[in-house]
Amino acid sequence: MATEMTCRPAAQSEGVVIAFPSGTGTANIERCARELGRRHGADAIAFWKAECRRLADQLLAAGMPESDVGERVLQFQQDVQIELVLSHQNGPLPKSQNR
Repeated sequence: MATEMTCRPAAQSEGVVIAFPSGTGTANIERCARELGRRHGADAIAFWKAECRRLADQLLAAGMPESDVGERVLQFQQDVQIELVLSHQNGPLPKSQNR
């Protein structure tokens, strides 16, 4: 799974580090997997599209280049898919338990 935060250094002359949420973090990945596990059909599709768009909008607003945003959203999609598979194999975990 993705780590909670990743750092992306700014241009060398700027001398600052900008923190971005990775794929939005473990809690959001687990939340999305739970929601997708209980939704079906058009409702699941609408939820999923809205979540991916929300993530992309957040990353763009934070200043991430569009090319990186696409990669980050794809990683998020993969992380949620893995969480869905694990939850179906092992049964859902309580909200307070982390993987």
